[in-house]
Amino acid sequence: MSPTPTATATGALVEFRGLRRAFGPTVALDGLDLTARPGELLALLGPSGCGKTTALRVLAGFEQPDAGEVLVDGEDITRVPANRRDAGMVFQSYSLFPHLNARDNVAFGLRVRKMPAAERHARAAELLELVGLPEHGGRFPHQMSGGQQQRVALARALALEPRVLLLDEPLSALDAKVRLTLREEIRRLQLSLGITTVFVTHDQEEALSMADRVAVLNAGRLEQCAPPAELYERPATPFVAEFVGTMNRLPARRADGGRIEVAGVALPVDGGIPEGGDLEVLIRPENITATADPEGTATVVSASFFGSVTRVLLDLPGGGTVHSDVPSRDAGALLPGVRATVAPAHRPVLVVPATGTTTGTATGAAA
Repeated sequence: MSPTPTATATGALVEFRGLRRAFGPTVALDGLDLTARPGELLALLGPSGCGKTTALRVLAGFEQPDAGEVLVDGEDITRVPANRRDAGMVFQSYSLFPHLNARDNVAFGLRVRKMPAAERHARAAELLELVGLPEHGGRFPHQMSGGQQQRVALARALALEPRVLLLDEPLSALDAKVRLTLREEIRRLQLSLGITTVFVTHDQEEALSMADRVAVLNAGRLEQCAPPAELYERPATPFVAEFVGTMNRLPARRADGGRIEVAGVALPVDGGIPEGGDLEVLIRPENITATADPEGTATVVSASFFGSVTRVLLDLPGGGTVHSDVPSRDAGALLPGVRATVAPAHRPVLVVPATGTTTGTATGAAA
């Protein structure tokens, strides 16, 4: 049985207010406003160069913003040195001391704080048990796997009972199976400790499966911050819609009653319809049905098996393609070259200007 966590179960409130940071002509953060609620795991997600790692480094104290503030429980820590911020950080590269065994790596911060040897060794043993490595205290980094080293790094970050835990792509250097196991372990620990955690990742699946909320960044700005299901089902912007998961772009035209017509079907709109110019809708593959039909106007190009779902790629008449997620039990007839009928599910869709189209002001904003 794991030991009872000694860290407080009341996580800290973390706030980014108007953060700006530039590196020469490159703007990494452009007025970022974002809050991590007490005890939640907030994932920062986005493409390379979006500013997510810079935001984490500013929170850790490794970077100073050009403007804006960082607050923890209402206290402005923007100019507080990194070693006085009461934050634990886990890096992608583990960053363990190679000449220290696992126990001494975990206890290093406690040693710096002059904790008596017996107490710090007991605390290190407790934390190694907490992360599932009770028998590894005497092993050196080169004697452990990557996943084990990262568990030791996590235990070391928790040793000083920080108010905030910062994770900088801690799983990206691990293989897929270890990554899956460790992300479940990190989430279990985070929930049991109740520690506010900010997690930087470029892996969409990782963010959606672990986080209470996901903040999507683009060019230093916040596009949307929402729980995973809301982010996926109701993206606030075209960038979020196309960055998170797979998304189809299909031509559309205005229909009566504020609806939009796609493939002959009038659909409700999530948000508003841009003014002027040609339009497209963004639809997830699971919201597109594909049925084998000799009279159909689409043609199956390929089918990729993903267990319970098969993703079918189809050519559309007049050019363009569409992905459809079909239950694998129903996908047997959708072989390459087969004609098929494609139809969108009757669900609200996000309407955007067609690629290359200039439009006026939108009539509304997606939620």
